[in-house]
Amino acid sequence: MGKKIVFVGLSGGVDSAVSAAILQKQNYVVVGVFIRTWHPEFLECNEEEERRDAMRVAAYLDIPFLTFDLEKVYKKEVADYMISEYKAGRTPNPDVMCNKHVKFGAFLEKAISMGADYVATGHYAQIGCLSGENFFKTAPSESKGQGTHTFFKNSLRKGGDSSRDQSYFLWTLKQEQLNKILFPIGHLKKTEVRKLARKFKLPVAEKKDSQGICFLGAVDLKEFLKHYIKEKKGKVLNEKGEELGYHNGAVFHTLGERHGFTITKKNPNDGAYYVTGKDMKKNILIVFKDKNYPPASFDNGFCLSLKEVNWISEIPKPNKKYTAQIRYHGESLICNIKCMTSDIAQVIFDEPVLVASGQSCVIYDKDICLGGGVIV
Repeated sequence: MGKKIVFVGLSGGVDSAVSAAILQKQNYVVVGVFIRTWHPEFLECNEEEERRDAMRVAAYLDIPFLTFDLEKVYKKEVADYMISEYKAGRTPNPDVMCNKHVKFGAFLEKAISMGADYVATGHYAQIGCLSGENFFKTAPSESKGQGTHTFFKNSLRKGGDSSRDQSYFLWTLKQEQLNKILFPIGHLKKTEVRKLARKFKLPVAEKKDSQGICFLGAVDLKEFLKHYIKEKKGKVLNEKGEELGYHNGAVFHTLGERHGFTITKKNPNDGAYYVTGKDMKKNILIVFKDKNYPPASFDNGFCLSLKEVNWISEIPKPNKKYTAQIRYHGESLICNIKCMTSDIAQVIFDEPVLVASGQSCVIYDKDICLGGGVIV
């Protein structure tokens, strides 16, 4: 058998560059791919600079370099989705949609169609094989007379660097995708990745990490949204219905926020106010002095409903305790899972939670990411 071919998503950063170098040293045939995405015209775009850095890495490693133009799918599935969700008063997670539709959607499909055996990225997450009788299936062979064959399920696990773990953004992955994905640096800490970049003498070894949503860069999210959603002044009320101040549009705010609105009736000893509810029809924000206060908009602050649910390796057991993350790098919240249908579930927490609809709720069994869903 010949060497396996891997298309590596080279972003121009250090993580993807080290991933390509590791795979090359592991004797894969590595092809570097830069993915073009969408950028709004009113923002300065550094995509060409990032592409040049990716090309420099490919040239240094002496590997082929390709550019995939995925602007249309990115615009539709990530940018347009994010804008429409905010217009509806929800708080979406564009990074989840980028992984689902772009990196492990269009990129993966195009790479496989061009002869790749795998795609790889610089994500801090790990893929492992589940063992035990509960985690493999025996299926009939497609050819008559050949009996059956056994295939093992893969698990998605947290990255080795807890401060960098990105499994939260990968809950939409399915088994058939995991079989075609490699995360070469998933077991490493960021400091180790930097050391490897210097050891390999990669041209981006000292490059700073990018921050924020990929097509926004350092631009404030609310400033971006104001180009697509008109500002509309509204009232800020406390939990008693008393008017405390004003805001410029409920659509620009999410639950748990403490900035971006103005409190005009405030005592010198008052602390911060947190958004605990929104009335989209009346364009009203409800605030409270304690961000952990269960908002009036929740019938039960202990329970969340999820839609578009995806279970990666196994369906949660109803009587078992799991942990959930309702924000990237948010705390691990103890919970039970009740699966209603194949794509609808309820999450019952031991303590009340405050979270906006549209966000991702991701379920873990220790370090295994079981999957997740979008909060209704």
